[in-house]
Amino acid sequence: MDRETRLFAECHFRRLRGRLPSRVCPTPDRVDFIENPDSFSYADFFKGYLLPNLPCIFSSAFTEGWGSRRHWVTPSGKPDFDYLLQNYGDVVVPVANCGVQEYNSNPKEHMPLRDYISYWKEFIKGHYSSPRGCLYLKDWHLCRDSSAEGIFTLPVYFSSDWLNEYWDTLDVDDYRFIYMGPTGTWSPFHADIFRSFSWSVNICGRKKWYLFPPGQEEALRDCHGGLPYDVTAPAFLESCRHRGLNHCSPPLEVTQEAGEMVFVPSGWHHQVHNMVIMRSCSGINFEEFYHFLKVIAKRRLLLAKEIGPGEVEYREGSRLDPQQIIFDISRIAEVLASVVVNPDFQRVDTSMLTPQPEDLLQQLEETMAAMESL
Repeated sequence: MDRETRLFAECHFRRLRGRLPSRVCPTPDRVDFIENPDSFSYADFFKGYLLPNLPCIFSSAFTEGWGSRRHWVTPSGKPDFDYLLQNYGDVVVPVANCGVQEYNSNPKEHMPLRDYISYWKEFIKGHYSSPRGCLYLKDWHLCRDSSAEGIFTLPVYFSSDWLNEYWDTLDVDDYRFIYMGPTGTWSPFHADIFRSFSWSVNICGRKKWYLFPPGQEEALRDCHGGLPYDVTAPAFLESCRHRGLNHCSPPLEVTQEAGEMVFVPSGWHHQVHNMVIMRSCSGINFEEFYHFLKVIAKRRLLLAKEIGPGEVEYREGSRLDPQQIIFDISRIAEVLASVVVNPDFQRVDTSMLTPQPEDLLQQLEETMAAMESL
């Protein structure tokens, strides 16, 4: 991020301050397709898609150097089962049954990858049917394993990733997932954790996405306030016609080809029908959320101390450039300030929190004041 982009972003958030967000965001006419990595900068993405909260698709040129694209796929574009078995066959993976609904998700079991691939082959031979149901390998945290090195390269557009940075610090979890499965596997209607943005790369095969802008999902709730499980189900579509849902536009429909990368903005509900992707679900209480903010804040404050007067632009080889560090500190401060005054947070016993939220907020604000001239 350069200085101009950071100032542009700060101006954007100042304009929003004190304004209530629109309850329903309009559905864009289309999803932009980004063709050439050489002509698309971080600033282009930040200004054009991240700040206005709009989806986009990156072409396969952005991922052509990934190890997974070279090794996991046969020359004909099919999953390379032999390679996967040789390298990960004994790894135990989570598998969901897409044919069974358990609340708004699918029940899961665990099995070695080699057993899942055997099922997959039998499923294809059985004309995409099996008495075991339609099984989908979901939420496989392969990137926790050192053997995952070289599978993918983090795109620069998503280098400031607070969620994974937090979990990497704790060394207990992450939000880097691999999904894989045959035609017919799918993910029910949902939005990502904290209403954060996510990104998803298709290694092979095709995926069909149904995307709803923030607020549109409210028109889809049933009489009990519940969201739909499947927005493509005939019974659901029929009920929508009877209810006359005038406040919900049809979803954006996107077909993702092999190698392409989809950016899903904050708060966008989506449903995905399948093959191999990296994405991200769940809840957190106020105390845990403060700890999350604290971890990222302390890391940015340490990095800020290393920034000298002549080091405010991008440094080759650095994961986060100085302008991104400054921007992150300003956003953390704003989020923390809103948390501190929240009535629900004020009912939380914060006596054991270190540092105290108000003290951390002061550190962030003092650092911002000292960096105003950068």
